[in-house]
Parts: sequence; C-alpha cells; structure tokens
Amino acid sequence: MNNWTFGLSMLLVGMGGTLLTLLIMSGLMGVLKKIFPVKEGEE
Repeated sequence: MNNWTFGLSMLLVGMGGTLLTLLIMSGLMGVLKKIFPVKEGEE
C-alpha cells in the first residue's frame, strides 16, 4: 500500500466516520424531541 492509497483510505474512513456520527446524533436529537416535546409559553 503506497502513500496515496493509504491517504485516500484514511480520508474516506475519517469523512465517513464524521458523517455517520452526525447522522446518529441528529437521529438521537429527533428521538429526544419526540420524547420530550417543547411546550409553548413555558420558559
């Protein structure tokens, strides 16, 4: 495995991991919003 192949594979793994983490976090936030909805007029 040369440097270019290693660099591209690390780039794909890093970006894929970041996007996967963002997807999981947004799904978790959506579930929490359904469990604990925001009540209007309450601060």
